Amino acid sequence: MCISLGSWIPSKMFPIRLHMLLLAFLFGQGLAMSREERHKLRDQVVEMFDHAYQNYMDHAYPADELMPLTCRGRVRGLEPSRGDVDDALGKFSLTLIDTLDTLVVLNKTVEFEAAVRRVLKDVRLDNDIVVSVFETNIRVLGGLLGGHSMAIMLKKRGERMLWYQDELLHMAKELGHRLLPAFNTSSGLPYPRVNLKHGVGGPESRTGTETDTCTACAGTIILEFAALSRFTGDPVFEVHARRALDFLWEKRQRNSNLVGTTINIHSGEWVRRDSGVGAGIDSYYEYLLKAYVLLGDDLFLQRFNIHYASIMKYISQPPLLLDVHIHKPLLPARTWMDSLLAFFPGLQVLKGDIRPAIETHEMLYQVTKKHNFLPEAFTTDFRVHWAQHPLRPEFAESTYFLYKATGDPYYLEVGRTVLDNLNRYARVPCGFAAMKDVRTGSHEDRMDSFFLAEMFKYLFLLFADTADLPFDLEDYIFTTEAHLLPLSLSVAPSSAATLGNATSEGEVDDTNFDWTCPNTRLLFPDPAYPRTLRDPIRSAVDKSCPRPLPYREPGMGRAPLRAQDFMANNPEHLELLRRMGVSLIHLKDGRVQLVQHATQAVSAVAAEDGMRFMQEMMELSSQQQKEQLPPRAIQIVSHPYFGRVVLTAGPAQFGTDLSKSSTGVSHESRVVTARADQ
Repeated sequence: MCISLGSWIPSKMFPIRLHMLLLAFLFGQGLAMSREERHKLRDQVVEMFDHAYQNYMDHAYPADELMPLTCRGRVRGLEPSRGDVDDALGKFSLTLIDTLDTLVVLNKTVEFEAAVRRVLKDVRLDNDIVVSVFETNIRVLGGLLGGHSMAIMLKKRGERMLWYQDELLHMAKELGHRLLPAFNTSSGLPYPRVNLKHGVGGPESRTGTETDTCTACAGTIILEFAALSRFTGDPVFEVHARRALDFLWEKRQRNSNLVGTTINIHSGEWVRRDSGVGAGIDSYYEYLLKAYVLLGDDLFLQRFNIHYASIMKYISQPPLLLDVHIHKPLLPARTWMDSLLAFFPGLQVLKGDIRPAIETHEMLYQVTKKHNFLPEAFTTDFRVHWAQHPLRPEFAESTYFLYKATGDPYYLEVGRTVLDNLNRYARVPCGFAAMKDVRTGSHEDRMDSFFLAEMFKYLFLLFADTADLPFDLEDYIFTTEAHLLPLSLSVAPSSAATLGNATSEGEVDDTNFDWTCPNTRLLFPDPAYPRTLRDPIRSAVDKSCPRPLPYREPGMGRAPLRAQDFMANNPEHLELLRRMGVSLIHLKDGRVQLVQHATQAVSAVAAEDGMRFMQEMMELSSQQQKEQLPPRAIQIVSHPYFGRVVLTAGPAQFGTDLSKSSTGVSHESRVVTARADQ
């Protein structure tokens, strides 16, 4: 049975000569990291976590999330709607629940005990609010179960939580029952949303009219629901999760053995027939493999192996992972990739398929180095497609798993890069802010709960020693939200006997599939092997998308114009605009309008600079509108006006920031004295 990374052959069985070669290679390449340096990075992770967590507790709690730019909590209904993103918010202190087991991993058991007491005292799960079934399951139910797992572990050791009587588990069971109405469909696939108080259907629930859900939304339930059933002895949760998985398996495309991205929850028809390993499908595959690890049911591994063979046949084009059509799997569905697929190398490590994991991870790392973060989507030539980056943890997750599998210190350096970029570009006084645009470095007033639940957990584990952990990590499995569930649940009472498999597996030939996880140490007879896989990919990315250098206007020796520096009466600035394809139009009311035509730029690089300039200008304008500062009356009191002239004034949206000038505002003959009144 594939249990965990700890089941591999111990290193003492290695030939000594191979150890010597490995050490010689690592030191020869300058990649080995000293224990002191690792511990310094480990401590840096803890400091960064403290900065994010304490700012959430100081400025946001009991709100669901922290808004790090404005230093306040995000409360649903009080802030402008962000659409589906807000479905994760249920007025249940989301970030605190999502962070519970992270506190224990980082050895903050005192803070964990205090956090559990806060959850038990403050959090309600019966709010009249519509939430995402998927997000609530992986973040809140998973967070409560992970917290419960840590609480019973600490209590058993007699160190902390001696008062604990399964209170978090009781909350988890209540939440599970509040999610169950979503599964009341003929197919067994859950509705995408549920009202925590009123369920699904009826005017009070304000939901239940949806017909579609994503494959991952319906297929990422089994770990949490099965754990809840086995912790409580109530099989109803595992039964519903298995039924949903059975239906998805039944509806796979039988020739390609792939699934689509969106499915009708009533008819089972595929609404979106593109198939990949990123957004919309990702954790469905993850949960098939991990359900086998946690529950020990061969059926899940069999299904995963069949899907995985098709992924590697049709979707994997090393180092790329490109969506295809499920009915025509040789036909690409799009020419870009989304950042959520960054989890896949980590899943390949658990599968034991290390070579493509190394290749895809290296591609992702090179894209990260080009743009400081993984853009939310990027093209096959590694340029930005969607520029946002909400501080997603999937790349750090795969980095951790590859380091555990290979022991290659190269991945420690990758982790250092992630840390440095977070501190340099995302850190703000009240936490860490999501990137609105990786090209400009602009921020979004957002720090999602998964940042605390996952990012710091994987980075800490990357740099930590086994002795740094208050428990044996090999006794647990990570959910897709990095919550910890004990592997001992595999021997807990199971509801599988009551299910009766909904589908027949007899028609599938799986004789060529591995039924165990290989010992990855045996995959590297040559210590240089991982490097031989990485180098060609690094070169390919560099050729397709060279790292952007500060743009210099020909013959002018300066960087591209930034929006905050622009002055409409500066001839040099106007010339820079012209070269970037930006036109300036003077309106009758005195305002100026900027319009960009990329085809009129002097080069493709100049056109990109023009687009960046326009985005910065729109952000400045939007920020000015949000401030809603009233006009100010400027009364000139100096000679010869003596207060008889009053002007209306407002803040400039661009131009020199006079507040940062050391010399102030001067005039050739004399300084005009003015008084500003609100």
